[in-house]
Amino acid sequence: MEKNFKMALNHVLVHEGGWADHPRDPGGATMKGVTLITYRRHFGEDKTKDDLRNITNGELEKIYDSGYWRKCHCNDLPAGIDYAVFDAAVNSGPGRSAKWLQASVGAEQDGSIGSSTLSHVQDHAPIEVIDDMCDQRLAFLRSLSTWSDFGKGWARRVEGVRSSAAIMAGGRPSDFGTMEPLVEYVTVKKDSEGSWVRKLQKALGIQADGKFGSDTDTALRAWQEKHGLESDGIAGRNTYRAFGLIA
Repeated sequence: MEKNFKMALNHVLVHEGGWADHPRDPGGATMKGVTLITYRRHFGEDKTKDDLRNITNGELEKIYDSGYWRKCHCNDLPAGIDYAVFDAAVNSGPGRSAKWLQASVGAEQDGSIGSSTLSHVQDHAPIEVIDDMCDQRLAFLRSLSTWSDFGKGWARRVEGVRSSAAIMAGGRPSDFGTMEPLVEYVTVKKDSEGSWVRKLQKALGIQADGKFGSDTDTALRAWQEKHGLESDGIAGRNTYRAFGLIA
């Protein structure tokens, strides 16, 4: 539904987080889920990382609206289904999201939402479609070789979508649980202090005093090496995702 775009975008941005520019992140520099490549495609090849880091709300809306919401015909989908399709498109691509929807409603799985798919959608209860789409999405993610590293975060995101989409469709939070992702994160390293150091220490299974000292640095580097991440002693987007602290 057209009126749901901004609400759905707010939900998506909760999962996408803020600025990230880690050398091990294959997407490169990213701000609120928008990569530098995508940003340049919409607003010019001369755009810099600083421009991306200061992306405006208007620019964000333009990218997400044209690249995902309208591409998946979310304006024509029932409330709740529109958000489930939108988030899946942002996370896994519009074509794959469309196929999950089509499989859920018994339409031809051609990866393009058109009049036939929309007609099939009308014959199904929205909450059932949302539930089935999320199940397919989780099955796909579990099949990936990186599930052991990032599975907790991915599952947190999908269950958050399942719950929020159910509410938008007129259901209750208890229908699918109430797992919610963390809105933002703070990159931490040696000498950092605060709540994100404490979260990291708890995930590492060491004393959680909120102070990033030598013991935390040693434990983090060892954990990163064991899990195939760059052992740099810096906890940011990739490390938090591997722990399942963010989606």
